[in-house]
Amino acid sequence: MSLKRKIEQRTERRALRVRGRLTRGGHPRVAVFRSARNIYAQLIDDSAQRTLASCSTLELSNISGSKKEQAHAVGLELAKRAKALNVDHAIFDRGSFLYHGRVQALAEGLRAGGLTI
Repeated sequence: MSLKRKIEQRTERRALRVRGRLTRGGHPRVAVFRSARNIYAQLIDDSAQRTLASCSTLELSNISGSKKEQAHAVGLELAKRAKALNVDHAIFDRGSFLYHGRVQALAEGLRAGGLTI
């Protein structure tokens, strides 16, 4: 098996392990994806299997600063969009990413925007 395939399998196992530990209390989940340049977040309703809202650094053209500041701004914007949909509580799904740096900044932005995680 190639090294690339082993890394993909490890990443997939890690994401499934994190997602399996989440409690499904009927609340939507905030799924996070972090690339080298951008960060993406989606508010997903698993019972209806649809995306309620999404936000990324690509959509927000007026943000500047470090990547952590941009992630915080994405969190604030997603919280604002969730509030417009009357969503007050969500479950944070970090996927295969560590809760550190930009992922943590996004979660803090969600909390600062009024979303309970």
